[in-house]
Amino acid sequence: MDLGDDLCLLSGTEQCRVIQEKKISSRELVQAVLNRITELNPILNAYCEVSKTALNEADAADKAIFHGKAVGPLHGVPVMIKDLILTKDLRTTFGSSLFSDYIPDEDDVVVERLRHAGAIIIGKTNASEFGYSGVTDNHLFGQTSNPWNINRTAGGSSGGSGAAIAAGMGSFALGSDGGGSVRQPASFNGVYGIKPTFGLVPVYPSCRDPRIPGGSSWESLECIGPMTRTVEDSALLLSVIAGEDLRDRHSLPGKNYDFNQNLQVGIYGLKIAWSPNWGYASVDPEVRQILEKAVRVFSTELGCHVEEANPGFNNPATAFSSIIANESDLSTLRKLNKEQPGLFSQALVSILETEWTAEDFSNSIMERQTVYNKMRIFMDNYDLIITPTMPCTAFELGQHTPSDIAGKTNLEELNDVLAFTFPINMTGQPAASIPVGFTKEGLPVGLQIIGRRFDDATVLQASAAFEKVRPWKNKWPSIAEK
Repeated sequence: MDLGDDLCLLSGTEQCRVIQEKKISSRELVQAVLNRITELNPILNAYCEVSKTALNEADAADKAIFHGKAVGPLHGVPVMIKDLILTKDLRTTFGSSLFSDYIPDEDDVVVERLRHAGAIIIGKTNASEFGYSGVTDNHLFGQTSNPWNINRTAGGSSGGSGAAIAAGMGSFALGSDGGGSVRQPASFNGVYGIKPTFGLVPVYPSCRDPRIPGGSSWESLECIGPMTRTVEDSALLLSVIAGEDLRDRHSLPGKNYDFNQNLQVGIYGLKIAWSPNWGYASVDPEVRQILEKAVRVFSTELGCHVEEANPGFNNPATAFSSIIANESDLSTLRKLNKEQPGLFSQALVSILETEWTAEDFSNSIMERQTVYNKMRIFMDNYDLIITPTMPCTAFELGQHTPSDIAGKTNLEELNDVLAFTFPINMTGQPAASIPVGFTKEGLPVGLQIIGRRFDDATVLQASAAFEKVRPWKNKWPSIAEK
């Protein structure tokens, strides 16, 4: 099969270009994506809702181009949205039975911006309930499988977006990341994902509206970020959704971003810290071997100064758990949990049934300050930090953690599986996961690139530099080629 003949296997940027050059119609592209969803979603369960108006919107997009109207950068191209992000007139469930029939009357800010740029919202992707779990599985829609091995997890909580991108069920996706929920599924599914600097991309109403219990959690942690097949696609998507908005009180000033402008400038001479374990985390030996080979690319081929070093903070998993609880609507959710036993997933129930103290919450704030200060001082000496994204590859469906990592058993989600990602939500720094190889089992491995706060551009540039010398765009799971 010539993959170049399949519209679904073009990058998002390529799809934008061929539509605007009138080489294909938006209808052709949208129909091709819908066909692929029909074919693969029964196997992967990546989408939980598909738009019934997408073809009509595609026809309108084609009409605009035919009449020579000015069009936005994403004109006529389908984009998928994680089910924790509100979409007007398209069901948004947050992966919870509590919102099984909820149809919002407004878009999240990012969706509003995508529509303004001409994008067509093709559907919603599966997620864990309110994002409280690192695997995509919920009472409403069940589990999402990994395209590289359908008996393995796609990760979470943006697992639906990651699996869909990896299988060519769309080229642009939005995920959300409160502790690694963009980066973990990016790593597990062999795609690119970036969590921007906290506040760069406004978040509202999700995480910011107390009228949505559960959906209004993670306020100081959550970021919305792109998941795509190429760095260029993520840079384009991030340029569209970034910029200040008063509806989000954490929104940073700034507008008219163009992250593609200097994407190919290279990273020669940058000083990079390689932290293989934060000083305390376990990493699968085969994963570490693949990562160390990738790390050498930065020094031998990209001209960077790389040295092994750690920021020096202790494992902040306990503090992070307390921050999550402190930013959850405990009173409302506990009341619902008591009135309707079995309504919520076990991951959420465990938080609701814990007897948190004021000291737990205040200690977590102090610990967060310690982590941030140590990281800030550390990064005075480095342009970037690179780490494993995940200490392991995608594990079996039905599990929340692998059976072991480097011989360590009785694993915990935060302490072990998400060890490298959640501290960066505490500090608010930008971080991306790039695909860097495959294990002998054929499962993807991701490398995390972390930048200084506000320096998303350098993270993207480093990602693009690696992609240029070790491209991954045309590496597809067999399910996508059939």
